[in-house]
Amino acid sequence: MSKMHGKFIWCELMTPDTSAAAKFYSSVVGWTTSEMKVEGMPTYTVFEANGIGVAGLMEFPSDLAGQGIPPNWTGYVGVDDVDQTAKDFAANGGAVRRPPQDIPTIGRFAVVADPHGAVICIMTPAPREQTRPELAPDAPGNIGWRELYAGNGKEALDFYSKRFGWTKDSEMDMGPMGVYYIFAHDGRQTGGMMTKPDNLPMTFWCYYFIVPALDAAIERVTSGGGKVVNGPMEVPGGSWIIQATDPQGAFFCLVAPKR
Repeated sequence: MSKMHGKFIWCELMTPDTSAAAKFYSSVVGWTTSEMKVEGMPTYTVFEANGIGVAGLMEFPSDLAGQGIPPNWTGYVGVDDVDQTAKDFAANGGAVRRPPQDIPTIGRFAVVADPHGAVICIMTPAPREQTRPELAPDAPGNIGWRELYAGNGKEALDFYSKRFGWTKDSEMDMGPMGVYYIFAHDGRQTGGMMTKPDNLPMTFWCYYFIVPALDAAIERVTSGGGKVVNGPMEVPGGSWIIQATDPQGAFFCLVAPKR
C-alpha cells in the first residue's frame, strides 16, 4: 500500500444554498473561496486556507432530494485502487452508494458505506493531485480530526483497518458513553470512533475544522445563523471543541487549541 492509501485527502459539503454556505464557513473558519471548473460538471467551490485548498462545496444533487438525506459534510479517503476498494466494501458487508467514476484531471472516486450505513468517499487522485501542496496538520483552517459515530465502534475499527490500513492508536473508556477508539494512519493520529449514542438516528462521519480560538468562533457560528448543539468542552490533550449545525442544517465541528 502507498502512503496515500487510507489518508483523508479532502472534505466536501453538499448543501442546497452554496452561496449562503460559502459566506457562513468563510466567516466561521476563516476560509477564502475559489471556483473550480471541470468540463461537463457544475462549477465547484473550493475552500482555501493560506491559498491551499482543504475542502469543497457543491449544490445538493437533485437525485438525492427526497431521500431524507440532510445537507452534509463527507470526507474523502485516498486509496490505491478505487474499484478494488469499492468491491472490498461491498464484499464485507458494506455497500457502494455511487459506483466508481472519473473526474477529469482530478481522479477516480466512489461513494461507499460501511456495514452500519456510515457514508464516506474513496478516491484515487490523478498524479498531479497527489503532489499538490498541503497545510500543516495543525494549521488553522485545516481539518483537524475525523470522528465516526458507528453502529459498533469495535467492529467499525476492525472494518476500516482492513480496508484502509488504519491502526488502533489508543482507546479511552468514557464510562456510560462506551469506548472511544483513536486510530492512526501512517503513525499519525487521524481520528476517533465510538458506538453512537441511542439518541442519534443514524451512523455518520463528522469533521472538525481548526480555528485559532473557540469562543470567538462560537460567536461567529451563532451570529451567522448556525447553532451549537454540543459544547464547548475540553478534550484530552487540552483542545476545545464544539459540535454545531450550519444555517442549512449540515452538522460540523470546530476544534481549537484554546477557548
